[in-house]
Amino acid sequence: MKFLVTKDLAHSTLLSYLMGSVVFAILFYLGFDIVLHAYVIGLDMHSISVTLFGDAENFVEPVLIDSLLLQVHIDLFMTLFAIVILSSIYIRLYSSKGMTKWVVHLLFILGMLAPLALLVAYFVSAYFTAVWLISFVLWHILASIVAVITLKKLLFK
Repeated sequence: MKFLVTKDLAHSTLLSYLMGSVVFAILFYLGFDIVLHAYVIGLDMHSISVTLFGDAENFVEPVLIDSLLLQVHIDLFMTLFAIVILSSIYIRLYSSKGMTKWVVHLLFILGMLAPLALLVAYFVSAYFTAVWLISFVLWHILASIVAVITLKKLLFK
């Protein structure tokens, strides 16, 4: 409990291993999330547009709205869950740094923009598929960097 007050991990190695394990699990989640989206939606502009809007020449049906809404719902929940855990550990360890606030805000904005841009692309304009792709890739890269920095501080003091 001393860590919760002083932020000192020297006296609680078990807590640092626990937080490190959680951050390591989030790194696994980020990797598997990229693989899942590459399989379900695609990670290039052509496969994303074929998934969302179909392809009449190749007889590919567009994604059903209930499947898309389910995917976006799961993405919003899991992204928020990962961001809250990752950012709370990061803030606790790096609260004295000036960039911490900006990193956490950018992580949250990119993480929430990705699923919402996918919905906007489906309902409003295909141009938002690029917004989805960019925000999806950037939030995964930023979250991975934050996770590695956090693991470095937790495990290699």
